[in-house]
Amino acid sequence: MTTTGELEFSPLEDADVEAVISLWDACGLTRPHNNPAADLAFARDKPASAVLVGKAAGEIAAAVMVGHDGHRGTVYYVAVDPAHQNGGLGRYVMEEAEEWLRSRGVWKLNLMMRAENEKVRGFYERLGYEVEDRIVMTRWIDPSKRPGSA
Repeated sequence: MTTTGELEFSPLEDADVEAVISLWDACGLTRPHNNPAADLAFARDKPASAVLVGKAAGEIAAAVMVGHDGHRGTVYYVAVDPAHQNGGLGRYVMEEAEEWLRSRGVWKLNLMMRAENEKVRGFYERLGYEVEDRIVMTRWIDPSKRPGSA
């Protein structure tokens, strides 16, 4: 467990799964085509990823899924309880994710966001993240997982 700012971070425990999913829902991060419980289980089962939970006064106030491919790090589901937003906790979440990666020898973090999400883009820019000229491409190697396929 580490303390960053006002939050004490630790890896997700079984008892916290439902609370983290509720946090993600409250932050608008879940999508009908993604099963958040399956995403949590998948991340927790791999040595190159983790779900870190930030607690304030013993209550979950923030969470982040972080992982790496051995070369670059990535964060997903960066969440701060809406009741605690705009108070600097998001910065602590990202510091914790970056430290998790740094401790594993990962030197660069990439992240993706929806283009229309200006609020989130501004948050990351204030933290020093930059837009790089890249094209992100995807291919559904399991077409049954594609949103809208049934």
